[in-house]
Amino acid sequence: MARHYCGLRNLLICVCTPFCCLLLLFTYAAITISLSLNRVSSLPRVLVTYNPRSVLPESRKNVSLPVVPTTFWEHQSSAYWNQLQRGVDGHFNPILNTKSRNRSVTVHLDDSLLRKSFFEAIRMDHMKKKREELPPAMQRYVSHMQRRSYPILIQPNGACGAKAKHEERTPLILFAIKSSELNIKNRQAIRQTWGQVGWVQGQKNSSNEEEVGGYVRRVFLLGKENSQFLGTDLSHLLHAENRRYGDILQWDFEDAFFNLTLKDVLFWSWFSRNCGQTLFVFKGDDDVFVNTPKLISYLHEELKKPQARMKEFMVGDVIGDAMPIRSKTSKYFIPDSFYKGIYPSYAGGGGVVYSGQLARRLHHISKTVHLYPIDDVFVGMCMRRLNAHPVHHPAFLTFDFPSTEKEEPCTDHTVLLVHKRGPEQLLEMWAELNRTRTQCRDVPLRAPVTKKP
Repeated sequence: MARHYCGLRNLLICVCTPFCCLLLLFTYAAITISLSLNRVSSLPRVLVTYNPRSVLPESRKNVSLPVVPTTFWEHQSSAYWNQLQRGVDGHFNPILNTKSRNRSVTVHLDDSLLRKSFFEAIRMDHMKKKREELPPAMQRYVSHMQRRSYPILIQPNGACGAKAKHEERTPLILFAIKSSELNIKNRQAIRQTWGQVGWVQGQKNSSNEEEVGGYVRRVFLLGKENSQFLGTDLSHLLHAENRRYGDILQWDFEDAFFNLTLKDVLFWSWFSRNCGQTLFVFKGDDDVFVNTPKLISYLHEELKKPQARMKEFMVGDVIGDAMPIRSKTSKYFIPDSFYKGIYPSYAGGGGVVYSGQLARRLHHISKTVHLYPIDDVFVGMCMRRLNAHPVHHPAFLTFDFPSTEKEEPCTDHTVLLVHKRGPEQLLEMWAELNRTRTQCRDVPLRAPVTKKP
């Protein structure tokens, strides 16, 4: 009987052992494939729901970030920015960071993660050598690129920019315009033309359309001029300008080209604290012309679409698959030693419109991306982190009208924005827009050019 029992046990072992091994092997393979697919399926997204009427204090905001790699920049490159960003991304990598072995990790986002990776990287000998090889302007930028906190020197009179005295509804849009202390004429021309605050009537394309309009607010975003370079301090003039118009927001950092990215980051933070109900933001330069009535009508059309889209709504002149400019004579010059890779899609050309919801999401996700000296590209990087994509609209003109269209009477009515216009040109265009409003009422916005087969 004992011999029969042993034979049966040996038989069961011989049969079951291979089956159990195969089962374990298939289970392991399935888990490995599943994890791999999850890591490459999408880019990180901020999974946070905002109540526009109640913006939480900074210290109480946590976000959940899926663990996935970035794809537009070269991970293995030893370029300066790539090295810095790799330190941040490693925090969310399940292989490098044992705390993020799960599919997602909830973290408190603040600037400490960026500062930590910055100071860890710059201590390395090869990073010190790379910094010394950068052009002087880039070296100055790198010396403070980890800093994102600057005192506010001047604030607008209103909580969310200059506004009408009797604003009766939620603001439709805030014009946030990048300017500088010296560009007084630009600001004054904008105040008198497309950037007027208060109720703005949309422009109908037909008599059958419903009349729409919206309240507009305005704020100018400034850093501080180098008083030693100018030989004088202009702050008293800027304070007087703000007392009159109440639309100046100035921080205590040098207003240089590479610091334009700081204006985006600091503006998003300010907007998140002060503009809880504002539906849209126009962020642009002070040398653009905006067809405000047409923009108002366009935004009302967008509001009719599913509200879920507002979480990632951004529209402008989108540039895709761009490469860093390596020409030393260009102000956009980025050395090989600073950045390697392509650029994500980004909206450039002097102006972009995005939703208030997206502005708050950009504020949070920007804390996982090191500053980049080209502001439009940095915004594109943050959009990729959110797995969001700006929408191209041909009515945003970066490089002016084609020569064949310039003299047509209703040309200005076909655009939402056109870049590179001086103060006198703004006044002329605005007067012409109003003079021909009835005549050009049915002229549509520019549409994409379709190529003939």
